[in-house]
Amino acid sequence: MSAVKQKILIVDDDSNIAELISLYLIKECYDTQTVGDGTAALAAVKSWQPDLMLLDVMLPGMDGYQVCREVRTTSDLPIIMLSAKGEIFDKVLGLEMGADDYMEKPFDSKELVARVKAVLRRTRRQQAPQPQEEDEKIVRLPDLTINLTNYSVTYGGRQLDMPPKELELLYCLAASPGRVFTREQLLDQIWGYEYIGDTRTVDVHIKRLREKLGDHPSWRIATIWGIGYKFEVQ
Repeated sequence: MSAVKQKILIVDDDSNIAELISLYLIKECYDTQTVGDGTAALAAVKSWQPDLMLLDVMLPGMDGYQVCREVRTTSDLPIIMLSAKGEIFDKVLGLEMGADDYMEKPFDSKELVARVKAVLRRTRRQQAPQPQEEDEKIVRLPDLTINLTNYSVTYGGRQLDMPPKELELLYCLAASPGRVFTREQLLDQIWGYEYIGDTRTVDVHIKRLREKLGDHPSWRIATIWGIGYKFEVQ
Protein backbone atom coordinates (compact mmCIF):
# COMPACT_ATOMS: atom_id res chain seq x y z
CA MET A 1 0.00 0.00 0.00
CA SER A 2 1.44 3.40 -0.99
CA ALA A 3 1.97 6.03 1.67
CA VAL A 4 -0.53 8.85 1.95
CA LYS A 5 0.91 12.00 0.39
CA GLN A 6 1.31 15.04 2.60
CA LYS A 7 -0.77 17.99 1.48
CA ILE A 8 0.68 21.45 0.84
CA LEU A 9 -1.62 24.47 0.42
CA ILE A 10 -0.04 27.19 -1.76
CA VAL A 11 -1.49 30.68 -1.30
CA ASP A 12 -0.28 33.21 -3.89
CA ASP A 13 -2.19 35.64 -6.11
CA ASP A 14 0.42 35.16 -8.87
CA SER A 15 -0.82 32.00 -10.54
CA ASN A 16 2.47 31.47 -12.38
CA ILE A 17 4.46 31.40 -9.13
CA ALA A 18 1.84 29.20 -7.47
CA GLU A 19 1.96 26.68 -10.32
CA LEU A 20 5.75 26.68 -10.34
CA ILE A 21 5.87 25.95 -6.60
CA SER A 22 3.25 23.25 -7.11
CA LEU A 23 5.41 21.57 -9.76
CA TYR A 24 8.44 21.58 -7.42
CA LEU A 25 6.43 19.93 -4.66
CA ILE A 26 4.57 17.43 -6.85
CA LYS A 27 7.99 16.29 -8.11
CA GLU A 28 8.84 15.58 -4.44
CA CYS A 29 5.66 13.50 -4.11
CA TYR A 30 3.53 16.04 -2.22
CA ASP A 31 -0.12 16.68 -2.95
CA THR A 32 -0.82 20.36 -3.63
CA GLN A 33 -3.67 22.82 -3.90
CA THR A 34 -3.36 26.47 -4.96
CA VAL A 35 -5.56 29.45 -4.04
CA GLY A 36 -5.17 33.14 -4.80
CA ASP A 37 -6.48 35.07 -1.81
CA GLY A 38 -6.80 34.99 1.97
CA THR A 39 -10.47 34.14 2.14
CA ALA A 40 -10.00 31.12 -0.11
CA ALA A 41 -6.96 30.12 1.96
CA LEU A 42 -8.96 30.04 5.21
CA ALA A 43 -11.70 28.02 3.51
CA ALA A 44 -9.14 25.52 2.14
CA VAL A 45 -7.47 25.12 5.53
CA LYS A 46 -10.83 24.11 6.97
CA SER A 47 -12.08 21.92 4.13
CA TRP A 48 -8.87 20.36 2.74
CA GLN A 49 -6.92 20.19 6.03
CA PRO A 50 -3.40 20.54 4.59
CA ASP A 51 -0.24 19.43 6.39
CA LEU A 52 1.53 22.73 5.65
CA MET A 53 0.71 26.10 4.09
CA LEU A 54 3.00 28.23 1.91
CA LEU A 55 1.57 31.71 2.39
CA ASP A 56 2.42 34.80 0.35
CA VAL A 57 2.42 38.04 2.35
CA MET A 58 1.05 40.32 -0.39
CA LEU A 59 -2.46 39.11 -1.12
CA PRO A 60 -5.52 41.01 -2.33
CA GLY A 61 -7.91 41.94 0.48
CA MET A 62 -6.76 39.98 3.52
CA ASP A 63 -2.96 39.91 3.52
CA GLY A 64 -0.76 36.99 4.57
CA TYR A 65 -0.17 38.35 8.07
CA GLN A 66 -3.92 38.48 8.70
CA VAL A 67 -4.39 34.98 7.30
CA CYS A 68 -1.61 33.66 9.54
CA ARG A 69 -3.10 35.35 12.61
CA GLU A 70 -6.55 33.96 11.83
CA VAL A 71 -5.26 30.40 11.32
CA ARG A 72 -3.32 30.57 14.59
CA THR A 73 -6.51 31.21 16.57
CA THR A 74 -7.67 27.66 15.87
CA SER A 75 -4.77 25.63 14.46
CA ASP A 76 -1.05 24.81 14.78
CA LEU A 77 -0.86 24.21 11.01
CA PRO A 78 2.77 24.71 9.93
CA ILE A 79 3.09 27.96 7.92
CA ILE A 80 5.98 29.16 5.76
CA MET A 81 5.51 32.78 4.68
CA LEU A 82 6.74 33.92 1.27
CA SER A 83 7.52 37.56 0.47
CA ALA A 84 9.51 39.78 -1.85
CA LYS A 85 10.14 41.96 1.20
CA GLY A 86 13.54 41.36 2.72
CA GLU A 87 13.51 43.71 5.68
CA ILE A 88 14.15 42.26 9.15
CA PHE A 89 10.93 43.94 10.35
CA ASP A 90 8.85 41.93 7.86
CA LYS A 91 10.49 38.65 8.91
CA VAL A 92 10.01 39.42 12.58
CA LEU A 93 6.38 40.39 12.03
CA GLY A 94 5.71 37.13 10.19
CA LEU A 95 7.30 35.09 12.98
CA GLU A 96 5.44 37.02 15.66
CA MET A 97 2.16 36.33 13.85
CA GLY A 98 2.93 32.64 14.34
CA ALA A 99 4.69 31.61 11.12
CA ASP A 100 7.15 28.71 11.35
CA ASP A 101 9.49 30.04 8.68
CA TYR A 102 9.92 32.96 6.26
CA MET A 103 11.38 32.89 2.76
CA GLU A 104 12.24 35.77 0.47
CA LYS A 105 11.31 35.80 -3.22
CA PRO A 106 12.90 34.91 -5.54
CA PHE A 107 13.92 31.65 -3.88
CA ASP A 108 15.78 28.58 -5.00
CA SER A 109 13.52 25.58 -5.57
CA LYS A 110 15.85 23.23 -3.66
CA GLU A 111 15.89 25.55 -0.65
CA LEU A 112 12.09 25.80 -0.67
CA VAL A 113 11.73 22.01 -0.73
CA ALA A 114 14.36 21.65 2.02
CA ARG A 115 12.52 24.08 4.28
CA VAL A 116 9.18 22.38 3.66
CA LYS A 117 10.74 19.03 4.60
CA ALA A 118 12.37 20.51 7.72
CA VAL A 119 9.14 22.03 9.01
CA LEU A 120 7.21 18.83 8.32
CA ARG A 121 9.87 16.78 10.15
CA ARG A 122 9.36 18.90 13.25
CA THR A 123 5.62 18.40 12.98
CA ARG A 124 6.03 14.64 12.68
CA ARG A 125 8.23 14.60 15.78
CA GLN A 126 5.53 16.45 17.65
CA GLN A 127 2.87 13.94 16.56
CA ALA A 128 5.00 10.81 16.98
CA PRO A 129 3.86 8.09 19.39
CA GLN A 130 4.96 8.80 22.93
CA PRO A 131 7.91 6.78 24.27
CA GLN A 132 7.87 4.86 27.50
CA GLU A 133 8.04 6.84 30.71
CA GLU A 134 11.78 6.29 31.21
CA ASP A 135 12.42 7.87 27.80
CA GLU A 136 10.17 10.85 28.37
CA LYS A 137 11.79 14.24 27.98
CA ILE A 138 10.49 16.36 30.84
CA VAL A 139 12.03 19.28 32.71
CA ARG A 140 10.42 20.13 36.06
CA LEU A 141 11.10 23.43 37.79
CA PRO A 142 9.23 25.44 40.43
CA ASP A 143 5.84 26.32 38.83
CA LEU A 144 7.04 25.10 35.42
CA THR A 145 6.92 21.72 33.67
CA ILE A 146 8.19 21.40 30.09
CA ASN A 147 7.20 18.11 28.46
CA LEU A 148 8.83 17.52 25.09
CA THR A 149 7.22 14.09 24.85
CA ASN A 150 3.70 15.43 24.40
CA TYR A 151 4.67 19.04 23.59
CA SER A 152 3.04 20.68 26.57
CA VAL A 153 4.08 23.39 29.00
CA THR A 154 2.42 23.85 32.38
CA TYR A 155 3.11 27.10 34.20
CA GLY A 156 1.61 28.07 37.54
CA GLY A 157 -0.86 25.19 37.33
CA ARG A 158 -2.23 26.03 33.89
CA GLN A 159 -1.24 24.85 30.44
CA LEU A 160 0.35 27.43 28.16
CA ASP A 161 -0.37 27.59 24.45
CA MET A 162 3.06 27.40 22.86
CA PRO A 163 4.04 26.74 19.21
CA PRO A 164 6.41 23.78 18.71
CA LYS A 165 9.56 25.82 18.07
CA GLU A 166 9.03 27.98 21.15
CA LEU A 167 8.58 24.85 23.26
CA GLU A 168 11.64 23.15 21.77
CA LEU A 169 13.73 26.27 22.40
CA LEU A 170 12.56 26.50 26.01
CA TYR A 171 13.23 22.78 26.59
CA CYS A 172 16.69 23.01 25.00
CA LEU A 173 17.70 25.82 27.36
CA ALA A 174 16.01 24.49 30.51
CA ALA A 175 17.33 20.94 30.04
CA SER A 176 20.90 22.29 30.29
CA PRO A 177 20.76 24.89 33.08
CA GLY A 178 23.82 27.12 33.23
CA ARG A 179 25.03 26.18 29.76
CA VAL A 180 25.56 29.11 27.40
CA PHE A 181 24.17 28.55 23.90
CA THR A 182 25.15 30.76 20.99
CA ARG A 183 22.37 31.85 18.67
CA GLU A 184 23.93 29.74 15.92
CA GLN A 185 23.85 26.63 18.14
CA LEU A 186 20.18 27.21 18.95
CA LEU A 187 19.34 27.73 15.28
CA ASP A 188 21.07 24.46 14.41
CA GLN A 189 19.44 22.47 17.23
CA ILE A 190 15.90 23.84 16.99
CA TRP A 191 15.47 24.69 13.34
CA GLY A 192 17.59 21.83 12.06
CA TYR A 193 19.07 23.49 8.98
CA GLU A 194 20.99 26.59 7.93
CA TYR A 195 18.71 29.55 8.56
CA ILE A 196 20.72 31.83 6.25
CA GLY A 197 22.44 33.38 9.25
CA ASP A 198 19.27 35.04 10.53
CA THR A 199 19.98 34.79 14.25
CA ARG A 200 17.26 37.41 14.82
CA THR A 201 14.88 34.43 14.65
CA VAL A 202 16.21 33.20 18.00
CA ASP A 203 15.82 36.65 19.57
CA VAL A 204 12.19 36.84 18.44
CA HIS A 205 11.35 33.49 20.01
CA ILE A 206 13.19 34.31 23.25
CA LYS A 207 11.20 37.57 23.45
CA ARG A 208 7.94 35.64 23.06
CA LEU A 209 8.95 33.11 25.72
CA ARG A 210 9.77 35.89 28.17
CA GLU A 211 6.43 37.55 27.52
CA LYS A 212 4.62 34.29 28.32
CA LEU A 213 6.70 33.28 31.34
CA GLY A 214 7.37 36.68 32.92
CA ASP A 215 9.77 36.90 35.87
CA HIS A 216 10.21 34.02 38.31
CA PRO A 217 12.36 34.10 41.46
CA SER A 218 13.75 30.59 40.90
CA TRP A 219 14.70 30.59 37.23
CA ARG A 220 15.03 32.79 34.15
CA ILE A 221 16.29 32.94 30.58
CA ALA A 222 19.41 35.10 30.77
CA THR A 223 20.99 37.01 27.89
CA ILE A 224 24.75 36.60 27.53
CA TRP A 225 25.57 39.76 25.62
CA GLY A 226 27.40 39.23 22.35
CA ILE A 227 27.06 35.45 22.63
CA GLY A 228 23.57 34.09 23.18
CA TYR A 229 21.43 32.78 26.03
CA LYS A 230 21.40 30.46 29.02
CA PHE A 231 18.81 29.17 31.48
CA GLU A 232 19.63 30.18 35.05
CA VAL A 233 18.25 28.27 38.03
CA GLN A 234 18.61 29.75 41.52
